[in-house]
Formats: sequence, structure tokens, C-alpha cells
Amino acid sequence: MKKISVKDAIGEALCHDMTAILADGFKGVKFKRGHVITEADIPEMLNIGKTSVFVWEPEADELHEDDAGLAVTRAICGENVSYTGPSEGKFQISSDIDGLFCLNTAALKSINGVPDYTIASRPGNTAVVKGEKLAGARIVPLVTKRQNVELAVKLAEEGAPVMRVLPYTVKKAGAIITGSEIYNGLIPDAFEPILRRKMTKYGAELQRVTICDDDVEMILKAVRAYIDEGIELILLTGGMSVDPDDVTPTAIRESGAEVVVRGVPMQPGNMLTIAYLGGTTLVGVPGASMHSPVTSFDVFLPRIMAGVRVEKEQIAALGSGGFCMNCAKCNYPLCFFGYSANS
Repeated sequence: MKKISVKDAIGEALCHDMTAILADGFKGVKFKRGHVITEADIPEMLNIGKTSVFVWEPEADELHEDDAGLAVTRAICGENVSYTGPSEGKFQISSDIDGLFCLNTAALKSINGVPDYTIASRPGNTAVVKGEKLAGARIVPLVTKRQNVELAVKLAEEGAPVMRVLPYTVKKAGAIITGSEIYNGLIPDAFEPILRRKMTKYGAELQRVTICDDDVEMILKAVRAYIDEGIELILLTGGMSVDPDDVTPTAIRESGAEVVVRGVPMQPGNMLTIAYLGGTTLVGVPGASMHSPVTSFDVFLPRIMAGVRVEKEQIAALGSGGFCMNCAKCNYPLCFFGYSANS
């Protein structure tokens, strides 16, 4: 594009919206992009303080910010993700469903490395609701070189899906609550209502609850029964620490499940355990979930409910952002707790 005097612009097409704030209260676009300037427009443009305008140079091989932003926004939006815009050059990306927001952070970083492109996103692996904002995209100048657009689109296509939202697929859950004091009726169990609330949040039902003594065989029997019944997620509470009589981790291991998480660098919730046995996920719920509103369990629960497998390689980086400040009023997830786990 090129900058010319308003007085020399008759017959030229604006390559950007021209906004104005007027004494009568008007605030907005006075002349739209693409408007062909007439002689009658000149006084109005001068009255709003515009002595020059930007018009197209066909030979410059440039794309307007709206076209450049649209090309990449379309390319980064995957399953259950949609966009609106442009509005002042910006595109808003939102979720079409309740689910787990998944983000290819490496692809996003590459796209943001292309000149003029800026895409800002919420962290991946986070729970979102239908209509919730996920990201915003735009280019910085009014125009960018066509080669920048082509490169950004290529990176988005190579990294696809860059952004998507997965529905929660786990519908049948069961809880195995361990502890001799509960099994023998010495104290009431307080974990069941907590787990029921957490499952309901993700559209699942806690179908079975079994209370076991501190006995590995009893726990294993309950695990096998749940699997036979088609339970997709088994939550095990009690006996999750390192005391010799804390048998729940032993039972999870002896069930034949592949244990991928046994302890995480996050507080509260150090003792989180995640294992897989066929199509069933076993989760050793950290004892801190009894009294803390948010623990490592809550950070990982959205991806568990969406059927996304947790891998060992993801664990070491959790320490950065893994320390909860125990604020007087919990604002999770609008805080840094679990940020590394969601990146």
C-alpha cells in the first residue's frame, strides 16, 4: 500500500477502515475498506483530521490484514472450534462445545514466528464451555507480504490440528474408597460426595462406590469387578502416601495396569497416581483432594474425562507453576497453578 494526500485520492480505493469520533457522539467506521474515494468525501475526511490515506499498490504483492488473518485463522481452527470476525482486524476463536481445549503449542510458536502474525491463546489441556473464548488472532500492520501468509498457513497445516476441543467421553465411573477406619465404621467416608460433584461437572456418573479394608486383595477384587461391569474410570482414595500400610498404590500396580504417573511435582496433590489397564483408567486420588478445593487431580481431570492419555514425559516440567498459593478465595483456573501441566 502507499500513502497519498487526501486531495490526490479521488478514484482510489481505501485499503483500511477509516474511523472517526464526532461531536454528535458518533464513534466508529466512517469510511470502510474498499470505499472508492469521491470528491465529496474530501471535506469529510479533512474534518475528521485525515490529511492522507493509504491506498493499494497492486504490484506490491500484499494482503490486507483481514485477508491475512482470515487465512491463518481458518487453518488453525480444528474440531469443535469456530471463529468470528474480523473486527478491527481481529478474529476471535471460541469453543463450540463443553470439552477439553487442546493446543499444539509448538505449531503456535512457529506461526507466531512469522513476520506480522500474532495469535494469543489460553493454555491447552484446559476445560472450556460452549461459547467460551479460546484465542485471538491478527496481524500487526494493515498489510503483510503474501509470502508471510503462505508460510503461516503452511505451518498451521503441518501442525494441524493447532486448536481443537474434545468432548468428554468418560460417562461411567466408580470409586474404591480404602481405609480400615472407614471399612470398620469408625469414621464416616467424606470422599464420595466430593467425587460425585467432580464427575457431574464433566457429565459423568459415579455408578459404583465400594469401601475396602487396607487389603490389597480386597481392592484388586473391586477393581476387577468394576472392569467387568464396563466402568471406564476407577477412582481410588485412601492409602496414597508412602507409609508401609498405604496399600492402594500397591493394588494399582498389582492389577497389571501400566502406571504412568506415581507422584507429581505439584502441591497440593503430590501423591497423584494415574494408570491404564486396557480401556480403563485408574486414578489414585491424592488425599489433599479431601480438603483442598483444587489439587493436581483437578488439573489432570479434564484430559482424563476427554480420554486423552497422560504420558510420563509430561511430568518433570510440572514443578514450574505446580505450587498452589492457597489463596483466601480460590480463583482456579484463573491463576498459574497447573500452568505447566496445561502447556
